[in-house]
Amino acid sequence: MRIGVIGASGTIGSRVVTEALGRGHQVAAFSRDAARAAGEERRENVAWASVDALDPASIAAVLPGLDVLVSAFQPGNAAKDMADTVRRSIADPTVYATAARALLKALESHPRTRLIVIGGAGSLEIAPGVVRADSDELLHATLDEIGLPRDYAAAVRGHRDALNVLRTSNRLWTYFSPAEDIAPGERTGRFRVGGDQPVLDAEGRSRISAEDAAVALVDEAELPRFVQRRFTIGY
Repeated sequence: MRIGVIGASGTIGSRVVTEALGRGHQVAAFSRDAARAAGEERRENVAWASVDALDPASIAAVLPGLDVLVSAFQPGNAAKDMADTVRRSIADPTVYATAARALLKALESHPRTRLIVIGGAGSLEIAPGVVRADSDELLHATLDEIGLPRDYAAAVRGHRDALNVLRTSNRLWTYFSPAEDIAPGERTGRFRVGGDQPVLDAEGRSRISAEDAAVALVDEAELPRFVQRRFTIGY
């Protein structure tokens, strides 16, 4: 299988590349500046190319030959400068929906290519009919807890809006909401999969390592279970 990864030098994207390579897949790695990313990553068996994730023509140009395109798009590279990504996301929270539209437009010429978009956890239903992204009070409490500025609520809603853009499409899309607490850690390969509600551990926490998120994403690429649906994971 040939898997493309937008944002291949980021926290989750780079781990998707590692996981896919480890399973014997061919990987096309996409970045804003492919030459720089290829020099920094120094990975073998990875073909790098520059892509503008907000430009449908740029995306369409790299789709030929891909079975699956995974988009780990972020404004900036959170793996290298989280504060910059937070600033950019607050400055233009519509960027996630813009990227979703660009991806869907690009797929019009390649309708058999599957799309997996890595989004946010804020659109998960934390109680029947209750979505954190819809409530300032719930969002602000969570942002205070994890140390992000309250203005970042707009970016959380931006991710939700991107999911809603995908939901209007008949393309072969899948939306991945990671656990609320996701960070680099251990690859265990042991986690539970959910749909529109967060998966909680015995302590009531929604958490996953970026490495296990990559496992789940490549699992979905290999064996589609959530076409035109959202899924999440947790321990």
